[in-house]
Amino acid sequence: MNVTDEAMSFADLALRPELLRALGDLGYEEPTPIQREAIPPLLEGRDLLGQAATGTGKTAAFALPVLQRMSEREPESGPVALILVPTRELAVQVSEAMHRYGKDMGARVLPIYGGQPIGRQLRALERGVDVVVATPGRALDHIGRGTLSMSGLRMVVLDEADEMLDMGFADDIETILQDTPEDRQTVLFSATMPPRIDGMARRHLTDPVRIKIEHEQATTGESPRVRQSAYIVSRSHKPAALGRVLDVESPAAAIVFCRTRDEVDSLTETLNGRGYRAEALHGGMGQEQRDRVMGRLRTGTADLLVATDVAARGLDIEQLTHVINYDVPSAPESYVHRIGRVGRAGREGVAITLAEPREHRMLKTIERVTRSRIEIEKVPTIADLLARRLELTRAAIHESILEDDDLDRFRVVVETLADEFDVMEVALAAVKLAHESTGAAADEEEIPEIALSPTRGRRDGAGRDGGGRDAGPREERRGRGPSRGGMARLFVGAGRSARIRPQDLVGAIAGETRVSGRDIGAIEIADRFSLVEVPEAAVQEVIDALRRTTIKGRKVTIRRDRDASY
Repeated sequence: MNVTDEAMSFADLALRPELLRALGDLGYEEPTPIQREAIPPLLEGRDLLGQAATGTGKTAAFALPVLQRMSEREPESGPVALILVPTRELAVQVSEAMHRYGKDMGARVLPIYGGQPIGRQLRALERGVDVVVATPGRALDHIGRGTLSMSGLRMVVLDEADEMLDMGFADDIETILQDTPEDRQTVLFSATMPPRIDGMARRHLTDPVRIKIEHEQATTGESPRVRQSAYIVSRSHKPAALGRVLDVESPAAAIVFCRTRDEVDSLTETLNGRGYRAEALHGGMGQEQRDRVMGRLRTGTADLLVATDVAARGLDIEQLTHVINYDVPSAPESYVHRIGRVGRAGREGVAITLAEPREHRMLKTIERVTRSRIEIEKVPTIADLLARRLELTRAAIHESILEDDDLDRFRVVVETLADEFDVMEVALAAVKLAHESTGAAADEEEIPEIALSPTRGRRDGAGRDGGGRDAGPREERRGRGPSRGGMARLFVGAGRSARIRPQDLVGAIAGETRVSGRDIGAIEIADRFSLVEVPEAAVQEVIDALRRTTIKGRKVTIRRDRDASY
């Protein structure tokens, strides 16, 4: 079965009014291709084998039919559906999505996975649940205890089946499926279809509907001048990461794409609260509102447009320099369409994607389908931000000197101050005031760096691999790692008790020396002192400069750290 381009709404899928109401409240405007293809046969009770990449909307494709079938459940018959997923992160994500979709139906959805106290899960199962979202190891554990009843199951869903097999869950899945009723409805989704998946489908699916979402190929030469990059960040840090990226990139005009209307409205409010000029655009807005928003963007009154794919269709903004995917696009073809909005008519453009750790594989799929490279970059640090803001101040002053012919009226101020202070000191004070007048205060905290493991081990948390496979991506903070080559460590005689922060040290060094924020290494702050790494070649320059200045309004001791071993 192939996806068509015929327009369809969720109302066309014969879903219950409660589900349609929930989807409307969430801002979902139209089903994705996998949802258009999968929901009708699943509502008919057919088994289904679907091939679609991560991020194409598979969760709603099976979650909505599962919730629809809840009306058929018998009281006290146990769970209606069991959904097996490879990781605890995905278990939580699927569970949260089903809670949102089924909020008006009283749906009782329980995620069970390793690493969570089993007592809590036992109590929830005893009270009764409608849908269980589980990692294979923990599901098998509950089945063995007799705490997860399989007799009332009407549906079993295997989500990201290829990943579960890669993690070594094949035997667990086979054992679980053998304990389920023979007349169950079985759904299997996989990004790829290796022989093992095909064999599992032949053994456990009955005359399944087969769906494969065909990807559009990127047109040769469609976006040759677009710089493509991605940042891997946790969901909780995405708003801060977006702000950091916007500050460093300083786009003339940008579209920030979100999946839902609700997310568009929320993110627009957040961005405006952080001092950006952002406008929302989605299908819930009337034509007059849309025209007003576009007018503000084209006249420069706003420089950020936060939009859904549907609302942004057909937009052509001449001054657009950046496209930012706040969420990984639902399909590679959506990515192609999004980034095609920049880099037109020979102009250069930038496409940036914020991806959660589990979406890293989807980026690889997009690379393969579009035949283009997406560079994985580190989220800009506070040091990068400070350096960029100083550079913007320098550029603004440089432009003012070149273009402003009305500087003479300020000459008397400079000459008066020059009688008392060195001209360089006067210039430095003026630059400082100009810089601070922008209101660009440094962020308080670094955004944790996500370290992607080169190899993926089996993760479920049932304790079988002895390595805690529920452990999420390793997060490292700046300053925790070993010293870099060619670096020297300096002792600064002030620390937490003097309210010293990493950005204070970075600002002092970058502002007083030729060392840029990007060149500064690890920073460690103790109660009464701090340690900071700088390039070996700049040690004496940094020491001399910091001895002449103040940090947090006080003179501090500065010297090479005696305990450093390089």
